[in-house]
Amino acid sequence: MLVRRTARASLVAVSLLVAALALGGCDSGSETKSGKASGPSVIAPGKPGEAAETLSAQDAAKQRADDDSPNSADFAYARMMIEHHTQALEMTELAPKQAESGQVKRLAARIAAAQGPEITTMKSWLKTHDGEQAGTDHEHGTMPGMATEAQLKKLRAAKGKTFDELFLKLMITHHDGAITMATDVKAQGNNIQIEEMADDVIAQQTSEITRMREMS
Repeated sequence: MLVRRTARASLVAVSLLVAALALGGCDSGSETKSGKASGPSVIAPGKPGEAAETLSAQDAAKQRADDDSPNSADFAYARMMIEHHTQALEMTELAPKQAESGQVKRLAARIAAAQGPEITTMKSWLKTHDGEQAGTDHEHGTMPGMATEAQLKKLRAAKGKTFDELFLKLMITHHDGAITMATDVKAQGNNIQIEEMADDVIAQQTSEITRMREMS
């Protein structure tokens, strides 16, 4: 009798263990499936005049594959980056006469050579897509990395090493701001050409920041 009871108890214990493992597997599978099904959501800004909408990452990718028409984030990026780049050119124009370091002068020339054509490209893009080239005061006031008028005045008055140090400081901040803007439009925009421009900004200006920090 004792042997039978022991065997029966062991059989029950094994059965319970198998059932528990099976149940745990089902729960885990459900959670995995649920996690895959839900995924991260994406807030997609609407086209000009339209409200934003929340989409799954898969739906957002599919929507863009079907139609990469510019949305409000794309237009805002182009308008603001034109203004942002224009200020960078104002700063680089001072370098030939006021910088002491040949490295700073060459860096300023490279920045101007890259950002001048980018301004032209973005203006052309806005014209092609019937976007206004003049942004709002709100847009300009919230652009990251922009130098203040007081900082620009100080840079215009600086000479030699003082100019070099201030130029590098302001331009690093300016580049950081441009990278932030480019990263944001990659997440919020819909137009492939704008994304490609943003990728170029991130790659170019990340490299230049590294160089400027080495020079500082």
